[in-house]
Amino acid sequence: MLKRGNRRFAVLMLAGAAALLGSGCARSVLNYQVAECIGTLNQYENNEPVETPKMKAEREQKESEEALESEKVSVLEEAEAQALSYRYEDAIATLNASEVLKDDERASEALADYQENLNSMYEYDGDIGHLCFTNLVVDTDRAFDGDEYASVYQQNMITLEEFTNILNSLYESGYVLIDIHSLAEESGEGTDLTMTEKLPFIPEEKKPLVLSVENLDYSSVRNGDGVATRLELDENGEVAARYTDAEGHDLLGAYDVVPVLEQFIDEHPDFSFQGARGIISLSGTNGVFGYQIEEGKSADYEANQETVRQIADKLKEDGWTFASAGYSYQYMGDMSYDTLKADITNWQNTVGSLIGECDTLLYPYGSEVDYTTEKAQYLINQGFRYLVGMWSDGDHLEVNSTYLRQTRRTVTGYVFENYPSNFSTYFSTASILDPAR
Repeated sequence: MLKRGNRRFAVLMLAGAAALLGSGCARSVLNYQVAECIGTLNQYENNEPVETPKMKAEREQKESEEALESEKVSVLEEAEAQALSYRYEDAIATLNASEVLKDDERASEALADYQENLNSMYEYDGDIGHLCFTNLVVDTDRAFDGDEYASVYQQNMITLEEFTNILNSLYESGYVLIDIHSLAEESGEGTDLTMTEKLPFIPEEKKPLVLSVENLDYSSVRNGDGVATRLELDENGEVAARYTDAEGHDLLGAYDVVPVLEQFIDEHPDFSFQGARGIISLSGTNGVFGYQIEEGKSADYEANQETVRQIADKLKEDGWTFASAGYSYQYMGDMSYDTLKADITNWQNTVGSLIGECDTLLYPYGSEVDYTTEKAQYLINQGFRYLVGMWSDGDHLEVNSTYLRQTRRTVTGYVFENYPSNFSTYFSTASILDPAR
């Protein structure tokens, strides 16, 4: 809006321009001079001093076309994102529901492509692996320095470089992450719930894989040793790992399994089948995600509980699921019925109250209960129907009417050193090893 003085000046300029036109001065020159004076230079066609009705109509038409194209592109991108994670039916529904793409050739081509991909999916009936990871070593110079913690890091963990190499190898070999819950069909509710085996329906030339993180409490790491010490929400509300570098700077980022996997899936969305991530097992005795959550163990336990809730909610939103590892993280196969019952009850009252409903159990150290005993029935009655043991050199999966049982292979430096062939189905141990190991 021109100020009053400027408007008066503009009127005078226009009057002068009219006089000059009568004397033969070029209109384009006059338009330029007037536009420069009133601040509309290059705003209108031919530097007309005002927007003419024709210009306005053309501008509004252009803006309308641009808005329509932007809406079309937004829908196309939404469908493409769904298709990249193998949600072909959702992608097709998104395009079919769009009025703005009714006669758009791009939508027709995408629909044909998504339908072809959907038709190529098949029921996978081979072995289904489950790889389980612990914390990652970021700085090997500090972690493998020969002190009393060095053997823990070398034997029980793998390095960030090794984990990244494994992800790349799995991806190149056609593996896709699936949710363990997709392996069983549930019918009924409560004590009447019945489970039957369900073969994963996956894209052609892909192989399903379950991934998990073992007992994510960070109790076995020491700050300053080159290993992340806890999970946090960063300034964007994303789950990140807190890590202290060699200069003592605290950093938030992809320094442990969860954020590293998230980063990898951001770059390779087709590594995750329909949004699947992994399972995070949690015990209670040493806290959760690096936070003590019980009164008497931390003066900040109430604030820590809220932090854990927020992190858990975000992880579930991102596609992660949780598993109980019992409160004490002890051999459940050796526990008496009463001890097991007390241990699970304690877990439910502490960890379970923060993370929400949980139907999965990762047995600590792979120590399973006898499934013919009352201990197994107790676990099932408590809602634990996805039960994961351990088998270092094989893959086992069975689905009974009341539970699914699977084995996992824990990926650690100890297994790399002593049983490198245990992972030959999935990757070459020699090719993924960190030179610092």
